[in-house]
Amino acid sequence: MNSAPTPAPAGLPPFRAIPDLIRENARARPQHLALRHGSGRMTWGELDAQADRVAARLQAEGLQPTQSIAICGANSIPYVALFLGGLRAGLAVAPLPTGALPEQLSGMVADSGARFLFADAGVPQFATAATRVPLEQLDTWLGSGRQAPRPVAIDPAWPFNIIYSSGTTGTPKGIVQPHAMRWAHVARGENYGYGPDAVAMAATSLCSNTTLVSVFPCLAKGGTVVMTEGRFDPAGYLALAEDARATHAMLVPVQYQRLMAVPDFGRHDLSSFRMKFCTSAPFAAALKADILQRWPGGLVEYYGMTEGGGTCILEAHNFPDKLHTVGRPAEGHDIRLIDEEGRELPAGEIGEVVGRSASMMTGYQNQLGKTREAEWYDPEGNRYIRTGDVGRFDADGFLTLMDRRKDMVISGGFNIYPSDLEAVLRQHPGVADAAVVGVPSQEWGESPVAFVVPHSGAPSAQELRAWANERLGKTQRLVDVRYLQELPRSDIGKVLKRQLRDSYQAG
Repeated sequence: MNSAPTPAPAGLPPFRAIPDLIRENARARPQHLALRHGSGRMTWGELDAQADRVAARLQAEGLQPTQSIAICGANSIPYVALFLGGLRAGLAVAPLPTGALPEQLSGMVADSGARFLFADAGVPQFATAATRVPLEQLDTWLGSGRQAPRPVAIDPAWPFNIIYSSGTTGTPKGIVQPHAMRWAHVARGENYGYGPDAVAMAATSLCSNTTLVSVFPCLAKGGTVVMTEGRFDPAGYLALAEDARATHAMLVPVQYQRLMAVPDFGRHDLSSFRMKFCTSAPFAAALKADILQRWPGGLVEYYGMTEGGGTCILEAHNFPDKLHTVGRPAEGHDIRLIDEEGRELPAGEIGEVVGRSASMMTGYQNQLGKTREAEWYDPEGNRYIRTGDVGRFDADGFLTLMDRRKDMVISGGFNIYPSDLEAVLRQHPGVADAAVVGVPSQEWGESPVAFVVPHSGAPSAQELRAWANERLGKTQRLVDVRYLQELPRSDIGKVLKRQLRDSYQAG
């Protein structure tokens, strides 16, 4: 595992290990509901006891602090209890994406160094040196009775989890996040109403940092986490949120889009909501405005990376005139812009976003070279994480994102930002969704191509292309428009532009 210094937490309360907070919550309110999933329920007392059983069994198997286990499966109560039990034993947990190919999963388990892989029945068999334990048989594997694990004093620098970045080929990079980083998320959660009476909805996979930045603050503060079942169902989500009297939600933009399109959205009593969060993908200003108008409670957009570094926060309910931005740097987060030569840029210039804070990955698992590529150091030697995103700060210190640097199209020497073209396409009433990528061009180097999900009654693809090109600059014009039934997305809603680009080039 690679190691790198983590900045001293700025303005944070003294470090507390999440497994210790779980214990305190269980002692304070053992009968209070901790987890809900379908018809399943688990109280705080039961969750603490199950975490103990997991930790004790893993210790009995000889696992030592900072070693790892892997989990792969759909969200479930056993999944959460297993995750917490691994942490209580001082282990790092690698939650793996269920949508990965078997050979990718094999590579991730090997890369993480996990001795045990806990997987549910939906995960295909694949070659691995780790001992595979069916999640459905977790209780059998743990044995009968309550076992007390050996106490472990967790160091803030120890790895908390290893999250594997999304990818369509090869083995994704393992992002090692320390306990200090998770504690920073918990401490920040106090600002947004997490507490013993919080009820947080979880509708994205536990393998995603998007989910964990909401689940762990809720659990650490003694609240209740309610997990949805199966594929995301907008009507079912609204009914469950109403029944559970949910106070918090973490959703990705495509989920918000589908929820706001539910015909009887306004019939649901969502008055219990205090705060809703969004992250992981571009969040359209018009969609934010619609949510603010029709869904009670505040709306917060987080901009940042799983790798950590700098986070921007847009409290949309407080800054309705800044919905086109991703907000301002969070307290204690230092965010700067650099040019292609790594030189810091002055205010008003467009450059790559780099950030530094108490929330930073240790590094990429077993990939020192990739870790170094992700780092930028200022003249004083302070470590920042590079985002690969291109943006600009306005006069009020709010950050507007242009695009991913790798997604920027350079055509005839001109920089084209796909998000600008996508915004124009979405103005057409026949367009439900759109993504623009650059494809090789013998004449221009690269040219932009649009992939569009049409509404019923949409014009032909070529008519839409002509309509868009009338509204685009000369250097931005689309060379092609392709219609799709849906855009390929990752588990947390990110459009897989590499897959679009590859499919286009394949003909």
